Amino acid sequence: MDGLRIRLLGGFAASVDGREIPDQAWHLRKARNVLKLLALAPGHRLHREQIMDVLWPDLDGAAAANQLRKAVHEVRRVLDPDPEAVYRYVESGDLLRLNATWVDVEEFENGALRARRSGDPAAYERVVALYPGDLLPEDRYEEWAASQQQRLRSEFLAVLGEWAGLLEARGDLDGATAALRRVLDADAADEQAAASLMRLHAVAGRRSEALRAYTTLCAALRADIGAEPGVHTQRLYEQIRAGRTMEPTLHAELWEQVGDLRASAGDAASARAAYESALAGSATEDRGRLHRKAAEVLLMRHDSAAAEDHLRQAERAPAGDAEAGRLLGIRATWLCEVGRYDDAQRAAEASLRSAERHGTPDDLASAHETLAVVGHFRGDWRAGLHSEIERLGAAGDTDRELGRIFDIHHCIGQYHLYGDGLSDDVEEYARRTLTLATERGAQRAQAFAWCLLGESLLLHGRWDEAPGCLERSAEIHAELGSNSGVLPWQRLAELAAARGDSAAAGTALRRGMAIAAVSPMSRHAWGRLYATAAFDAVERGDPGEAVRAVRAAAAAAARDGDCPSCSAMLNPVAAEAFAALGDEAGARLHAAAAERVAGMFGSAAWQAMAEAAHGSAALAAGATDSARARFQAAVALYDRAGQPFWAARSRAQAAAVAPGDPEMIAEAAVTFARLGAPRSLRNAQGMVAS
Repeated sequence: MDGLRIRLLGGFAASVDGREIPDQAWHLRKARNVLKLLALAPGHRLHREQIMDVLWPDLDGAAAANQLRKAVHEVRRVLDPDPEAVYRYVESGDLLRLNATWVDVEEFENGALRARRSGDPAAYERVVALYPGDLLPEDRYEEWAASQQQRLRSEFLAVLGEWAGLLEARGDLDGATAALRRVLDADAADEQAAASLMRLHAVAGRRSEALRAYTTLCAALRADIGAEPGVHTQRLYEQIRAGRTMEPTLHAELWEQVGDLRASAGDAASARAAYESALAGSATEDRGRLHRKAAEVLLMRHDSAAAEDHLRQAERAPAGDAEAGRLLGIRATWLCEVGRYDDAQRAAEASLRSAERHGTPDDLASAHETLAVVGHFRGDWRAGLHSEIERLGAAGDTDRELGRIFDIHHCIGQYHLYGDGLSDDVEEYARRTLTLATERGAQRAQAFAWCLLGESLLLHGRWDEAPGCLERSAEIHAELGSNSGVLPWQRLAELAAARGDSAAAGTALRRGMAIAAVSPMSRHAWGRLYATAAFDAVERGDPGEAVRAVRAAAAAAARDGDCPSCSAMLNPVAAEAFAALGDEAGARLHAAAAERVAGMFGSAAWQAMAEAAHGSAALAAGATDSARARFQAAVALYDRAGQPFWAARSRAQAAAVAPGDPEMIAEAAVTFARLGAPRSLRNAQGMVAS
């Protein structure tokens, strides 16, 4: 490929139109560092002052500027000796901008994002091939390079671990083993990788190697942090050590563990493959449970036909009372999937009765979740929630497992907050729910109702009233000592970012992320939290930081799974950030994701997000007429959804695409001023001016 290509991973190299630039072409080390900094920067652009602060921190402004001019002159001369074309690759101005055709770090990071979106092992393999070594080993002691090197190395090891998990579940044990060994070569104390390697060796019949991997891990942990492996890893070790004479059973148990791990990460395809591998060697008494789990992950993919086959086999297998109740819950989900909602309601209620009599706390929480989902599909979720509050009362506050029930209700509540014909009366419903919860002494339900009320007020532009409701929700969750309660903190962060208070947004996000790290419902949380972080970064004019948040969201989704409705805001914000950096492919990727979400839920609000994302993608492609039309469509849809802030923001984006429409920017300005969003107002005016 012609143009400027730069390699930074494994060592620096650059070529222009296929011509490799030799090391001896560089006379000034700082000139080469200027090129490296620009190649690493988001959008390949940096303010002159930023480069001067990094490379000449001890010089005064004039001296540093003089050194920068010399370095930039050499960069231009080396890249393009033609004196008539020396600005072709490095553009001047307050910003220095590098016009590179290809940079390996950018290709690696974007490839990781695409692989995580697809869950395709082949995509992961291509990403791994893009990382021949750590970033700029020749600059490992430079402060500006060290932090980037550690960040990219951590990303690479995470990608290797995710790839290994996908390969393991699909039965490619050798490929997964090789990937995990690369992780452990870099960090012998990585307990998760070591446990996965132990399991792989055991599944392949290499028990001595599995036990040796445990011994190596123990030594590394003692050397690094003076600790022993965690309880789960120790249990796996004992299981493998004791399983010498029970190979078929052990084989099935380990495959079931793989399936459970992949299911918890939202990877239904890999989980199904692992459960079916477990079935091949399972004992008769285990087959019903494995068929039930396989049916559950197939329903995650809305494959009701394949799920029905597993369900029938599970129902024919012998089962105790608790397992029979779990199976009723999966049958209820299947009945919803095929549109038999009344039958689904009866099955869900039977599952709940069974869980109350025979199940574990986790079974009880799962049964309540199933009942909530069935109520959602039947269209009577609101009445069902009130019935649940009546039934549970204050008893629901004492069981930590029941906290996750209200996380599911929060997720369903988003459909009502954003749904056509539903959002207008959410406020009134939240107030009635709060009254009922208070009468019944149900604190978890009160926390839910305060949050739902605050969300409705936030989205409808009543920003003076929303914080008190959200803060009260967060307070009640804290009083309960719960591992739930992410949502009020995320919404407080969203409000602070919209108001232009990045410090308050950051504080709220940190609180929310601390809860998400221990929440059993983290897949509903990470997309929201990182979307808010990205939104704040875009608002303060830092699209590079926004893209880093988007990539962190993808990594969290690969680890814990995600929820399309809960993370919907991520897509339009990500498309905007990538467009601001001139990354058309990244903007298109998230516009397509926004379109898929809109197709799943079909309301004005989600369609507005898709139109806004497509507007950013069109802008990145230089299609200004299409971009303006898309943003204007988003305005109309956000207006219809009753979300004044986002409608005003899309107005400002449309005006920025085609400056000269004072009426449109004036409308946006009036809304921003009324809401109390001075930063958005300044950004809108700045977009038009630029």
